[in-house]
Amino acid sequence: MTRLSLPDYDQLSTDQKRVYDDIAAGPRGSVRGPLAIWLNRPELADAAQNLGRYCRYDCSLPKKLRELAILTTARLWDAEFEWAAHVDHARDAGLSEDIIHALRNDQEVPLTTDAETVVYSVTQTLNTTRALPDDLYKQALDILGRDQLVDLIGLLGYYALISMTIKAFDIDPNELKTPKE
Repeated sequence: MTRLSLPDYDQLSTDQKRVYDDIAAGPRGSVRGPLAIWLNRPELADAAQNLGRYCRYDCSLPKKLRELAILTTARLWDAEFEWAAHVDHARDAGLSEDIIHALRNDQEVPLTTDAETVVYSVTQTLNTTRALPDDLYKQALDILGRDQLVDLIGLLGYYALISMTIKAFDIDPNELKTPKE
């Protein structure tokens, strides 16, 4: 059972309802998982959902590479909710079943492009060593360019926040639903 949830929609404060309605009206279409947890602090939910909207929908990184970074981060954190929330998005973005299967099963990932390889390497390295060595930084900058590299690092930070929230509040991918559902 999730450690923290929201009351029913009709019991939310005015600020909570405003942020809830903003999230639900946006590209996500619903409020669940970490966003629902964050609504306990509507200021946090509002700030985080705006960052998340940029990282997921508007950043310069192509969708396929975004989803590779998201699934890799979810797997590194064992954040099942985030994995379940993004695996179909990854497929829709063109991430191969072989890559998805390898990520899921902690196997060698059969990456096919330099961009996939560098996104995966940056994601793995930064999450596991808490550093980005000069050679990998230069490689990422050469392959992705400045804008995509900055957006990748921002995306990784956002999905680390998502993953921490999932783990701290023990969010079950099948359990937490939006208060209106």
